[in-house]
Amino acid sequence: MKKIFFFIISLLVVISCSKKEVPFEAIGSEAFVFDIGDGIAEVNSTVRVKGFVQTEKDDNYKAAVSYEVDLLKPDSTITKSVFKFVQKDENKEPISDVALESQFNLDSTTYKSGVYTLIYKIADKNSDNTIETKVNFDLEW
Repeated sequence: MKKIFFFIISLLVVISCSKKEVPFEAIGSEAFVFDIGDGIAEVNSTVRVKGFVQTEKDDNYKAAVSYEVDLLKPDSTITKSVFKFVQKDENKEPISDVALESQFNLDSTTYKSGVYTLIYKIADKNSDNTIETKVNFDLEW
């Protein structure tokens, strides 16, 4: 009986102390459009990612996530790489998530009113993990 009790307690300790692996995923996608006048609209978008690989050295945690944003127009054509960046974060504690932000302008002579989609192509620079997420916004002139 003591052996069974000891085994169950040991099993519970091992399970509770083990780290849960968080999948590499994008969360909280948002996009906003602001008319800044003269036929120009500013697009602002954010996406948070978690589950990336972090490096740790001397109690300093580092993460690097690259991303490229394509623009899907209402007529189903795609404008490639309207925004591209590598987001590097560094902290004294483990990093739970990283915010990816994009900002660019659209002009009324090229871009007509309608529902547009931003396609985020995201890559963890410390692993081979990649993901893609989409966020829509409505452009009105």
